[in-house]
Amino acid sequence: MSRKERKRLVIMAGVKRDDLTLVQAAGLTGLSYRQVKRVWRRYQDQGDAGLVHRLRGRPSLRRFGPELRARILARVEARYPDFGPTLAAEYLSQEGLKVDHETLRRWLLAEGTRGVRRRRQTHRQWRERKPCFGAMVQLDGSDHDWFEGRRERAVLMVMVDDATGQVWAQFFEAETTRASYDMFEGWVRRWGLPQSLYVDRDSIYRCEGVGSIADQLAGKEPQTQFGRAMEQLGVELILAHSPQAKGRVERMNGTLQDRLVKALRLEGISELGEANQYLRQTFLPSFNRRFKVKAASAVDVHGAVPQRLEEVLSWEEERVVQGDWTLCHNNCWYQLDRQHESLSLVRRKVMVRTLRNGTVQLVYRGARLRYRQLPGRRQRPTLPPKPAQARPIAKPAAEHPWRRFASGIGQGREFWRKQQKSGQAARRQWSLGNSGRPSLRSGLPALPRDNCKPKQLTG
Repeated sequence: MSRKERKRLVIMAGVKRDDLTLVQAAGLTGLSYRQVKRVWRRYQDQGDAGLVHRLRGRPSLRRFGPELRARILARVEARYPDFGPTLAAEYLSQEGLKVDHETLRRWLLAEGTRGVRRRRQTHRQWRERKPCFGAMVQLDGSDHDWFEGRRERAVLMVMVDDATGQVWAQFFEAETTRASYDMFEGWVRRWGLPQSLYVDRDSIYRCEGVGSIADQLAGKEPQTQFGRAMEQLGVELILAHSPQAKGRVERMNGTLQDRLVKALRLEGISELGEANQYLRQTFLPSFNRRFKVKAASAVDVHGAVPQRLEEVLSWEEERVVQGDWTLCHNNCWYQLDRQHESLSLVRRKVMVRTLRNGTVQLVYRGARLRYRQLPGRRQRPTLPPKPAQARPIAKPAAEHPWRRFASGIGQGREFWRKQQKSGQAARRQWSLGNSGRPSLRSGLPALPRDNCKPKQLTG
């Protein structure tokens, strides 16, 4: 499904749950009320498939016929073999063969007579460094064979300050949200909270899905857990549109893939724990002393370390409190304490916060709730469905009253259909014999033909 169809799917699901009305759905989709009613009817009848465009997979009605296409291609090969699609389309239009240049280009590529030319290099402008230390930090992960086969591949998460080139790095098994949290916390604990963070468009930092109904009504873009944490900390998250945009950290990855790999080989390190310790104590201090540059301004714009940094760098999800003051998260049930009875939490949403150490916190309007984890909830037994029994079709016997009447009473639909057809044929024959014209649509016979003749004028 396309992005627009996925958006309609979320909206129609909201209408199905009675979270939205059709009038609100019309405003969200940009359609009229009548069109939204038709979309809603197709969604009720066909489900998700009813939202897919009905012309998908069908050939266009405006396509050229195979004879005309072959004629145009033969003309191009015979008269314009070295012409580009645009110029060839212009000359073909002068001969009466009108075809769009993009259509001609696709035909030529499909025939194999043309190739795709190399695009021109996009002009890029050099960006000056940020003036202050902490104004912007670039973050990226480098998946490489850092240990040269002595162990499995690993990911080196690298953070580089844009103003000074200060480097902080750490090894992880994979580039995940937890790895990004640990990297960011390591930087904040040492130098403070940066003003902005420059990252790529990975799914860790950019949400590809469609937001909830409430977010769409509020005009808020969907966020990942990392993006939500940066918003709460007041750190601007900048998404790069190309690797060249964050070229400083990309070039640093190449430098470390050359220098760090050789250093690990000389030290004989093949474990992540030893490698991270070597990075913190030996490699990074000497590397920064040699390659760090002086910022244009001596002001350090790093912010103070937040008091609840561990709680912000976590995973937060909303859950609805059930009627027995319990809620479920990750197949675990939690019972809220009786002291929160004044909050009337039943049918309300509570934030479930999971810290990186596995601790679970229940939060409502910024306040933490007391709870206890239940060992398990007894599920209602589900009875097996009864096997469907085919009911025999009972037909009336020959001596049944329906079959005994010769006058047609109780004879069934087939009998009356035959009687109706014979009556229609009789009426049609009678109308032709009296008027010579077929009967009217109302079933009445037409007037006689003599009555339809115009009167003769007598002089």
